[in-house]
Amino acid sequence: MPEEPPTEEEFRGHIGDTVYESTPWWPAQPLPPEDAPDVVCIVLDDTGFAHLGCYGSTIDTPNIDSLAAGGLQFTGFHTTAVCSATRACLMTGRNHHSVGMAKISNMDTGYPNMRGAIPRGVATLPEILRDRGYTTLATGKWHLAPMAECTSAGPFHNWPLQRGFDRYYGFLQGETDQFYPELTCGNEFIDPPSTPEQGYHVSQDIVDQAMRYVRDSVSLVPERPFFLYLAFGATHSPHQAPRKYLDKYRGRFDAGWDEIRQQWYQRQLELGVIPRDTGLAPRNPGVKPWAELSGNERQFAARLQEAFAAMLDHTDDQIGRLLAFLKQIGRFENTLLVFLSDNGASQEGLSTGLLDEFRYFNGMPEDVDRSVRHLDDIGGPRSHSNIPWGWAQAGNTPLKWYKQNTHGGGVRDPFIVHWPAGLGQGGQLRRQFCHAIDLAPTILDLAGIEAPDSYRGIRQTPMHGASLAQCLRDEAAAPARETQYFEMFGHRGLWSKGWKVVTHHRRGAGFEDDDWELYKLSEDFSECRNLAAEQPRRVKEMVAHWWREARQHGVLPLDDRGAKDLFRAAVRPGLPGGRRRFVYFPPVSHIVSDGCPQLSRGGTITVEARHPAEGAGILVARGDINSGFVLYVKNKCVHFDYNCFHEHTLVSTDPVLEAGDVTVEIQIERGSQREGYVRLAVNGDLSASGVIRPRLVPMISSRGMDLGRSTAPVCDAYQPPFAYPGTIHSVTFDIPASRDPNASSAETTTRARAAMGRQ
Repeated sequence: MPEEPPTEEEFRGHIGDTVYESTPWWPAQPLPPEDAPDVVCIVLDDTGFAHLGCYGSTIDTPNIDSLAAGGLQFTGFHTTAVCSATRACLMTGRNHHSVGMAKISNMDTGYPNMRGAIPRGVATLPEILRDRGYTTLATGKWHLAPMAECTSAGPFHNWPLQRGFDRYYGFLQGETDQFYPELTCGNEFIDPPSTPEQGYHVSQDIVDQAMRYVRDSVSLVPERPFFLYLAFGATHSPHQAPRKYLDKYRGRFDAGWDEIRQQWYQRQLELGVIPRDTGLAPRNPGVKPWAELSGNERQFAARLQEAFAAMLDHTDDQIGRLLAFLKQIGRFENTLLVFLSDNGASQEGLSTGLLDEFRYFNGMPEDVDRSVRHLDDIGGPRSHSNIPWGWAQAGNTPLKWYKQNTHGGGVRDPFIVHWPAGLGQGGQLRRQFCHAIDLAPTILDLAGIEAPDSYRGIRQTPMHGASLAQCLRDEAAAPARETQYFEMFGHRGLWSKGWKVVTHHRRGAGFEDDDWELYKLSEDFSECRNLAAEQPRRVKEMVAHWWREARQHGVLPLDDRGAKDLFRAAVRPGLPGGRRRFVYFPPVSHIVSDGCPQLSRGGTITVEARHPAEGAGILVARGDINSGFVLYVKNKCVHFDYNCFHEHTLVSTDPVLEAGDVTVEIQIERGSQREGYVRLAVNGDLSASGVIRPRLVPMISSRGMDLGRSTAPVCDAYQPPFAYPGTIHSVTFDIPASRDPNASSAETTTRARAAMGRQ
């Protein structure tokens, strides 16, 4: 392997008494081989196997399709079934459990396989490339740091700049509002550069920044190749796009998911994306025939799918802008461009689809008859929507199940490699099995760089993936590896030499009771012909093989808890979520959701401020127009608005707020049906009260909190930033440890109502 550059202490010249008697020496500057390509890695989110035009969809994706037409399109690429885990594989070349990312980075369960961050002892792809002379740039989604660490106080060691990137602009969370994103530049939170009314959308913004970073690099250090990691929020919820894209797809999916899925399946057969003998998997459990839906259900589902398609189409246009830019600056031909989705289409929209996806995380089904009143909001800033299961399965055509599952619908995804100077003529399919852990070794191999045995003095574990270089050059080449395991939320699988065993685990059931299925993928692309009953011995051997892989790669202990339970279990001592008292001294930078105090058990917010004679503004704002809460001053009164998925509870003071030092206090107590009894007091005097309905929610929003201003509206009473003109001395949250275990829900409700009566 290449020799590591000597340190400054290893001066190899000669030092005499004067420069005339001395010999200068300069350490060699690390540079990759002269013909090393620029590398661009584009990652989409929750985009299923069939969602792109070149994979069978009728959604317009001409720019992505052009990459397939000029490059190599894989049909056997596999992921981990969720985003953070796949990205950890991509960044390290190792299996996700081995690098502490069993699930997503919001979770730290207290076990080595789920820390929510890549260990410091594992060098990332950008760290390796940067040390070998690449400029390393990242824009878009990160989601590879424990989110409770992603506050303006850090710690920052898992943020992009500390894990190998020279420059970063994007969002740290697993999702963000596309019109009002939570943006980070370097290690600082920033406001978006413009508003939705001015045409802002985060997908366009991150491509603008990517082009700016690349332009700086190739203008100032053209001899250095660049590595650009461009990770879109699309097509993860919320599905949001500019109005002209939403209008373009109006009515395009009225035929329903049964007919559209059949159309996409036929297109896949015609394109050769799937073998001619591939069966179309039956509807997943819970997916109704389109004809059996009510009129409101069909309207709602079709509009949700229109928003998804509009977002994907808009994203494709942003990719087109980047490709045109690379051609303009003469860096297109020798750019190794890798395009992928991190998992299959999402099941988080439930059977009906959701106007706000956070209903899923709170176990709150959608009232479709109510939600159809908001049809025209879908896809815009006033929705946080996700598609229903029927459309998700259509996106995964011809496969079973979804994101989070280890069947094909969760783990088989689009993957395209485009490199005109290195691969020559494109437009070919590659059917070999490969996995996200193969990407890092492939990129290093094609760049002529060896993975280091040691990095920063730490011995490196060998990469689990293998280079796909031979598969890229030879369509008849054997797969680069013979075995790959899968595990996610207790769902498990193993691919070995063309065979696959897989189980769909029922949460809470014994793992020993799982029903293992067996498929010969080389003859059954869509996992439709279960051979387990015919070959029990093979099943037994492959399941035993899975356990060996699990022990080798740190998969254990198996954990089938759902997202809500895992978030509760992920409160690591010493981080914000573990505290009961939070005291802020504004101005304070934006606080991400995982670092915010949670009011789902109730609690008290106390604001100490000096109020001016005139003026209005935000005291505390959490979430956005789709869900959240806000405490603000307007018309000389204090108002508290709790927004539970567009159902608002408003409590306002009477009389008006006087100028001078003031203490504003919000007290919330949770009732028997999870409703909240809220009391608003000013300077110790109870001024107003009310009942929060339909209920207090544990996970109110993926968006965090602002103090003294707002970066997104929570209600229609103001527009950001609505900065408070007075001085906020402190904001204190006091959160109860838990509900009184000795009091019944009825007793709690009685106490709360009695307290409200003591006005």
